[in-house]
Amino acid sequence: MMGGKPWDEWIEEYSHAHEHPVNKLMHSIGIPMIAISLLLIPVCFFVTGFWRISLGLFVMGWILQFIGHYFEGKPPEFFKDYRFLFVGLRWWSKKVLGVKSS
Repeated sequence: MMGGKPWDEWIEEYSHAHEHPVNKLMHSIGIPMIAISLLLIPVCFFVTGFWRISLGLFVMGWILQFIGHYFEGKPPEFFKDYRFLFVGLRWWSKKVLGVKSS
C-alpha cells in the first residue's frame, strides 16, 4: 500500500497508460536498466570510471521509456503524480517476472 491506495490499484492505473506494444516493450527494457543503474551507484565509489556505465544505463532507460510514451500518445504517469515513479518497478515485476503485488 502506498498513499492509502493498494499496490494493485496503482499498477492498474499505471497499466492503462502503458497499453501500446512498443511502450510496453520500451518499459520492459528501460525500467530494469534504471533499476540496475541505481543499484550500481555504490560500485562507482570503488571502480574508477564505472559511473559512466551507471549513468549510461540510467539515461538510456529513461530515453527508452519516453520513446514508448511517444508511441502511446500519453505522457508519463509521474507527470501527474510523482508516486508513479515507484510503481514502474512493481509493474515490471508483475508483468515480466509474474511477481504478485500485495
